[in-house]
Amino acid sequence: MVGIKDVAQHAGVSVGTVSNVINRPGTVAEATRERVQAAIEELGYVRSESARHLRAGRSRILALLVLDMANPFFVDLATGAERAARAAGLGVMLCNSAQDPAEEAEYLALFAEQRVRGVLVTPADPAGHTLAAFARHGIPYVLVDRTAAAADACSVSVDDVEGGTLAARHLLDGGHRSLVYVGGPAHLPQVRDRFTGALGALAEAGLPAEALVHVETERLDVASGRDAGARLLGMSPRPTAVFCANDLLALGVLQTLFAAGVSVPGDIALVGYDDIEFAAAAAVPLTSVRQPAQRMGGLAAELLIEEAGDAAARHEHRRIVLQPELVVRASSLASRGH
Repeated sequence: MVGIKDVAQHAGVSVGTVSNVINRPGTVAEATRERVQAAIEELGYVRSESARHLRAGRSRILALLVLDMANPFFVDLATGAERAARAAGLGVMLCNSAQDPAEEAEYLALFAEQRVRGVLVTPADPAGHTLAAFARHGIPYVLVDRTAAAADACSVSVDDVEGGTLAARHLLDGGHRSLVYVGGPAHLPQVRDRFTGALGALAEAGLPAEALVHVETERLDVASGRDAGARLLGMSPRPTAVFCANDLLALGVLQTLFAAGVSVPGDIALVGYDDIEFAAAAAVPLTSVRQPAQRMGGLAAELLIEEAGDAAARHEHRRIVLQPELVVRASSLASRGH
C-alpha cells in the first residue's frame, strides 16, 4: 500500500509538505502543490481515513441501520440522510437489521468498535435493550421512523396513528363496514400504531372494534402479503376492504387476489402505507398513506450532525413528528351501498 512517505520521496518533498497539500493546500506554493498532486495521482495514493480518524478523534461516517433495505421506503429515507450528510462533508454507512434484534445488536457493536460519529436507527428490538447498551459508548444516535420514548434521544417519525385513521376512514367513507388490517410483527410500534388509528376511525363511525379483523404477518414484505392474501380468500364471509401496514404487503395481497380472479377494487378495496414508487405503478394503482421518507431521513441526519458536532454541548433533544397524507388511487375507489 502506498503511504505518505512514498509520495514525499517521489515528489522530492518532506512528509509535512505532502500533509499540507492534502489538508491545507493553500499553505503550499503552487508549483510544489502541483508536483505533489502529480505524485499522488501517479502512485495512486489514498489517505488512510482510519489514521485521520485517530488523529482527529472522531469519524466522518454516520451509520444508518434500517429494518429492511429491500423496502423502497427505507431507500428513500437513506437518500434523504445521505444528502444531509454529504452537505456536511460526511458519509453514510447503510446497514440492514432485517427486523432481527440480534442483528441489530451486532451492528451496534460494530458501530461502537468503529467509533462512527453517530447512528441513525429504526430499532428492531421492541424492548430497547440493544440501544440502551449502545448508549454507554457515548456515541449519539437518533431514532428514525420511531418516536423516542424518553427525553434522552432525538427522533423523527410520522404520526402513524393518524395515518391508520386516514386509511380506515377512507374505506369507511366508501361504504365498507367490515375491514381487515394486514400487518406484523405486532411488536413493531409502527404496526401497532396504524392498527390503533384504524380502530379510532371505526369508533368515529360508531362501529365496534370487532369490525376490524387483524391478519398478522411475520414480516412486512411482498411474500408475507401474498400469504395474507391467501388467508383473505379463505375467509367467510370474504372481506370487502383491506388496509395493509405497508405497500409491500399490499402489493403481495394484490398479486394473490389478481391471480384468484378477485377484482380490486370491485370485490375488495385495498389501501397500503408508505406510498413507495411502485404503489402508483401497480397493475391496479394503489391507494396509500404517504410518508415523507426523504424528509424524515434528512431531518434525522441534521439532528444527528448537530448533536455530534462542535455545538454538541448546546444541543437539545427533539422529537419531530411529521404528518402523513392519504393518496387515493384506483385500488379503493369503488363504493359500496352497505
